[in-house]
Amino acid sequence: MATTIATFERVYIWERPVRLYHWVSAISLVALAVTGLVIGNPPAFITAADASSTEWYGLVRLIHFAAGFIFTFALVLRIYWFFAGNEYARWHNFFPVTPALFKRQARQVGQVLKVDIFQIEKRPMEVRGHNALSAFSYAAIYLLSVFMIATGMALYAPMSDWFLPQMFAWVTPLFGGDAEVRLWHHVGVWAFIVFALTHVYLVLYHDYVEGQGEISSMVSGVKFVTPEKTEAP
Repeated sequence: MATTIATFERVYIWERPVRLYHWVSAISLVALAVTGLVIGNPPAFITAADASSTEWYGLVRLIHFAAGFIFTFALVLRIYWFFAGNEYARWHNFFPVTPALFKRQARQVGQVLKVDIFQIEKRPMEVRGHNALSAFSYAAIYLLSVFMIATGMALYAPMSDWFLPQMFAWVTPLFGGDAEVRLWHHVGVWAFIVFALTHVYLVLYHDYVEGQGEISSMVSGVKFVTPEKTEAP
């Protein structure tokens, strides 16, 4: 009687620059979100102590600005890797500009929704890199990142003579003033928070259901692809 033997193939998916961008941007976003929410609604203290005892708020702003620049440079690296990376990191995985690519990814999105969201089907799609729904969501996050950098730099421009923030000084009059830019920048923070919570849940879900090493792959770069089944006598 024939028995089925399952073998796993280790495939190098996520290259080092992709993994570096992932962890640097994740840590930067945590720092940006926490310090940004404090800056947006700072706690009020009534104290008779010297002003130097309340300099923590300046430290909060420093951390926010430093994390913002780190986040910006990490995104520049990722944009470069859209063109220099392997087949799983290339830009066309996230921005399907041709009708054929868009149609194929649209079909994949429907399949992913059936498995992940509606749970109509139990067997996930066999995708080595990002599935189509993840790719579309990451594309939105990349665009949101550009938006947050632009609005953040615009808010920082009046406080800096450096050329980089000054490059985005035009954003403030475009939105109608500092208050409007600050509002949309704040909305973007909550969009990142919602995405992060959803992202962590889905990574844990896929790691448990598919067993492809989703979590460890962002450390080692290696995933275990769908087992190949062969018949043994």
